[in-house]
Amino acid sequence: MKPIAVLIVDDHPLFRQGVAGLVDDEADMYVAGEAANGQEAIAACRALQPDIVVMDLQMPAMGGIEATALLGSEAPQARVIMLTTFDGDVHASRALKAGAAAYLLKSVVGDELVDAIRAVHAGRRRITPSVAMAVASNVPLNALSDREVQVLELASAGKSNRLIGAQLAITEETVKAHMKSIFAKLQANDRTHAVMLALERGIIEMRRRID
Repeated sequence: MKPIAVLIVDDHPLFRQGVAGLVDDEADMYVAGEAANGQEAIAACRALQPDIVVMDLQMPAMGGIEATALLGSEAPQARVIMLTTFDGDVHASRALKAGAAAYLLKSVVGDELVDAIRAVHAGRRRITPSVAMAVASNVPLNALSDREVQVLELASAGKSNRLIGAQLAITEETVKAHMKSIFAKLQANDRTHAVMLALERGIIEMRRRID
């Protein structure tokens, strides 16, 4: 059988080297190439036509979720394994919706990763069990609305209800109503707890703060 061609995409060279070492130790797969961000990954997929792309989630220039979505049309033969430190259910849901065939945590690197490469190449899916449980536990009925996410992003930047209202062109009372709904949906005790939970789950990200 033809060995599995693997492209490794991560902005940390040492981590790429570690994954490359694991892949090269297996007789039925090889490292086709490496990339440091999503843009490089797309270009590499066009040139190298890999079977599997082991993709980091957050990278400069273009992250893993955006790159995965684009690969659906740019390199449809490539199956993506998202390999990340982020265990939030929203991160995982977005990656799978974008087309990732697997979502694994970097803590599993080893036999589990090479087994996942074989499984995904064979058409199966893999999700780290703890992440799968988190996805299943947070049903869509509890999803925040787009406006609630905006409010929470501004709150994470330390803005008061008054400033949030001014920036979103809504009243302070409306902001308070949104915060109350956010607390209920996230089962948060207060504003700080809500922001912490949203960051952990991937509902908001520190780099996406609105100024």
